[in-house]
Amino acid sequence: MSVAGTRLRPRPDVRPALLVAAAIGALLLRAWILRTPDATRIVLLLGVYGAVLAASLLTPAAPDRPRLDPAAALGLGLVAVGLAAVAGGRPPTAPLDATALPLALFAAVAEEALFRRAAYGWLAGHGTTLAVAGSALLFAAMHVPLYGAAAFPVDLGAGLLLSWQRWASGTWTVPAATHAAANLLAVMMR
Repeated sequence: MSVAGTRLRPRPDVRPALLVAAAIGALLLRAWILRTPDATRIVLLLGVYGAVLAASLLTPAAPDRPRLDPAAALGLGLVAVGLAAVAGGRPPTAPLDATALPLALFAAVAEEALFRRAAYGWLAGHGTTLAVAGSALLFAAMHVPLYGAAAFPVDLGAGLLLSWQRWASGTWTVPAATHAAANLLAVMMR
């Protein structure tokens, strides 16, 4: 399409960015949700994670080719998580009850769908480096209200590992498995 000999560029689709922003906003509510009574907390967290997962799956997936066998990328990620657990010691404590493990696993899948499927996919249109670094930075920044600024470097390192896995494997499910394993380890170490 042209106007007076000038080609018009199509407007960029802002819907993925809006979905990512809305999902991050929902995750930021967790600091408030964790101060609510137990039964309410569980329902609200399930609602937030469910909404984040649904919104993330509604965004178009960025087509990507694997650069490494997904099993190898998963294995490297799991080794890194294990080494970090040994080096870092016990994670920050939180109330532990029967819902801790299922919520931690659901949170890992929802967060990875958001950061390594939706955010990475949206940012990948601007280059791989921005997709890897940007999704890692968003991941780390989103955890600051829960764990404080001191946890930012650790979460940034985790985000970079998970974003590298997304790039290397070509899929968001490999970092989701690694994140779930890390959350499982964190719950078991409490």
